[in-house]
Amino acid sequence: MSAPPSSDASGAAPPHHSSRPVHWVVTTVAVAAVLGASALVRPSAATAGPPRPSDGDPAASRPMGAPDPGKAHFPVKCGRAGADVLEEGSADLDGDGRPETVAVVRCHSGMGTPPSGIYVLAQGTGDDGEPRVVETLLDPGEGINVGEFAVGGRTVSATLLGYSSPDVPRCCPDRKRRVKWQWSDGKFVLTALPVPGSV
Repeated sequence: MSAPPSSDASGAAPPHHSSRPVHWVVTTVAVAAVLGASALVRPSAATAGPPRPSDGDPAASRPMGAPDPGKAHFPVKCGRAGADVLEEGSADLDGDGRPETVAVVRCHSGMGTPPSGIYVLAQGTGDDGEPRVVETLLDPGEGINVGEFAVGGRTVSATLLGYSSPDVPRCCPDRKRRVKWQWSDGKFVLTALPVPGSV
């Protein structure tokens, strides 16, 4: 079994622990400061977009040796409901020659839209070879859902869907923001992408 990612070009690898969760308010403030514009916009009417990388059979497009999220244990508190892997994508994010898998996960629900988490997996080294969560990019405790999602090169990109107030139905987020996490200097760096139409 392969060892967990150990280094990239800068000599660092994904840390073997979860990072602090993304805070919606902190992200909003940081983006507003950088862009000089509102960090959140109301979603436009739903339109059909290009197929997500994980459409169809995710395993068919998963690189050989990439961790299988179906065999991983995620730090999501779902009780008896269990957790569902909604999306997945694999790439050699840290450039060490061994692919990681990024998974969008949320608690199973027959109704409603539970918040999502985004986790980076490395191949396990134990007797069972179970993939390990080595980074938490988005914690479900933030109450955010994930729309579009893609993994490629050293970048994870997603559209985060949030709510302007507790009165907004959980089925219908009224705030959205495109973000990306990019592996740089031994860590994942979060960047919020410009609001469409902003200068």
